[in-house]
Amino acid sequence: MSSSKRSAPRAWPRKSRELQNWICDSTRWNDFEFRRGDIVISTWSKAGTTWLQQIVGQLLFPGVPDLPVMDLAPWVDMRVIPKEEIVRTLSSQTHPRFMKTHLPVDALVFSPEAKYIYAARDGRDVLWSWYHHHVSFSEQAYDMINNTPGLVGPPLERPTPDVRAYFHEWLDRDGFPVWSFWQHVQSWWDIRGLDNVLLVHYADLKQDLPGEMRRVAEFLGIEIDEEMWPSMVRHCTFEHMKRHAEVLSPLLGAVFDGGAQSFVNKGTNGRWRDVLNAGDIEKYERIANASLTPDCAGWLATGKLHV
Repeated sequence: MSSSKRSAPRAWPRKSRELQNWICDSTRWNDFEFRRGDIVISTWSKAGTTWLQQIVGQLLFPGVPDLPVMDLAPWVDMRVIPKEEIVRTLSSQTHPRFMKTHLPVDALVFSPEAKYIYAARDGRDVLWSWYHHHVSFSEQAYDMINNTPGLVGPPLERPTPDVRAYFHEWLDRDGFPVWSFWQHVQSWWDIRGLDNVLLVHYADLKQDLPGEMRRVAEFLGIEIDEEMWPSMVRHCTFEHMKRHAEVLSPLLGAVFDGGAQSFVNKGTNGRWRDVLNAGDIEKYERIANASLTPDCAGWLATGKLHV
């Protein structure tokens, strides 16, 4: 079970900067109208975002096999989708709203009315999954990303075909070409004591999906329909999500070569072990331990640290 101790953070989170690049625009949260009970799912990326969207979707719509969760729970800070379209989608919803962000805490407008679920995953696994994500972008995706008006900073370029070289650039430039990985994780770890924040770890979801789903339900105050529970859990398995990947969002077919099946790729950890050597692994662990507090580094690596 991931750590869930409620220790008081130093202060209520306040937005202190904007984060804008080829995919993200944090200013979209500045005038966002929260409702009591809103659910915000956050990750750096490739740490279980869609998995959590599926879990929350099953808790809200028990047993429905084909939920377009990426459309039901839009990515608010994704700049290539018009802000008005996202606001219209969320404003029209009468069920408890859930949405996603990839922002660190200091670039996010934080609301006491909402509940926040943050998922983390060992950075090496994140990188391997993110690399596949990046290398699978279609020409149409590059066109949308780089030619949507309002681009801040350099455009997104195609990645090197060498995943190990990509790994080292990601480490050396702290999350390139996205944003800081270490600061992102630490920012959410630091506010884990808030009553409206829940931390989830990808490894725990892999090991005990039913238990983690119940923990999410308890945090959200959702009473589980035990009659529907077996189908709810089944619909949150990787196998089900892979088979039904096209349902997640119609946009996936245009964004990835290989379509939605490429987006829901393998869902496994440890693929880096066959590529990285001992020096590469030592470098990663040295940077992780220098960039994170010891308790945060331990939790990120295993998901098993109880503090």
